This record gives sequence, C-alpha cells and structure tokens, in this order.
Amino acid sequence: MSWVKVCGLTNEADVAAAVAAGADALGFVLAASSPRYVDVSRARLLMEDVPALRILVTVDAAPGAMAEMVAATGADGIQPHGNHAAATARRARDAGLLVLRPLGAGEREMADQVPEGQIPLLDSARGHEHGGTGKRLDWRSLKRPTRPFVLAGGLGPDNVGSAIAAVTPWGVDASTGLERAPGIKDPARVAAFVAAAKGS
Repeated sequence: MSWVKVCGLTNEADVAAAVAAGADALGFVLAASSPRYVDVSRARLLMEDVPALRILVTVDAAPGAMAEMVAATGADGIQPHGNHAAATARRARDAGLLVLRPLGAGEREMADQVPEGQIPLLDSARGHEHGGTGKRLDWRSLKRPTRPFVLAGGLGPDNVGSAIAAVTPWGVDASTGLERAPGIKDPARVAAFVAAAKGS
C-alpha cells in the first residue's frame, strides 16, 4: 500500500473526488506558468476543512515568500521547485512542514543526499520543466534510493501498479495522468489511481 498524492487540483469537485478516493495528500500549484495554477486565495478556499495533507507546489519561491503562502493558506507541506528550492525546503522542514523535494533528470541519483526531514520526489522533469508534464519516468533504469521516496512522472491508473512493483516507492504522485483536460480531473481516473496504488 502506497502513500498517494493527487496534484494540480483547481476546483472543489476535484478536491472532493480526491478525498473520496482516499488520497493521502492533495497538491495545489501556486506557479502562474502552470495550467493548474491557483492563487493563494483560491488555494486557501480549496484547502478548507480538507481531511488530507495539503501541499503547496511552488516555483522559484524564496523562503520568506513560502512562509507567507503557508500562513495564508494553512497548508501542511511544501513541494518547492526551481530557484531557492534548497533554502525553501530547509525553512519548511524547520517549521515542521512536510517537505517533498523534487528531483528531475540529472538530479535523481542525488536522492540519498537530500537532507533528513525532506522526502525525495523523483520525477521525469528536465531543464526548465517543473513537473506536471505527463512524461513517463523510465522506472527500469531508475537507481532506487536507499530511503523512502515518492515516485512521479507519467503515472496513471493503468501503470501505477507496475511502477510500484518495479521500484517500491514509499509514495506516488500524479496530476496529468488523472485529467480529462488541463487542470480538470476525471473523477473515475482519480478513484482508479488511488485504488491501484493502495492495492484495493
């Protein structure tokens, strides 16, 4: 049974579908360049009374800006991409937040070097991409970390079981593979993904 995060939520119906499916964590993207972008006010409303971990996904957010976002939304965790990611992750960890530390192409083999208190998130992103691309990570060539990690990158209900069997991650994370349109989830795919990841 894997820990499951459903990311890129933009509306109340999709939040409700993820919660009903049994997702452990929900991700809200505060990067304006993403088709899944929500602003801080919208994120706060979507997170209200949600009985799952609420994770802010940021790009190029400095530690101070991250702290303001968390305070404004009541988020439980942070997934920092881009510039300032290391410093932002440290500050979030020191504040007692859950920290998912994204590692894309060229970084994934550094997972065992991620500081304690941060969970490596291995994704297919490369270059200026920051996740949510829907590109599948080649699990067969993946060097598995020796510590708990979250697997992302092209996951959906049709392949998450195989991915878990291949690399035994602690958790899995999906966004694009659960959508019927950019930023709009398909409730049936969300439910099937969570069920497959949890082996139910």
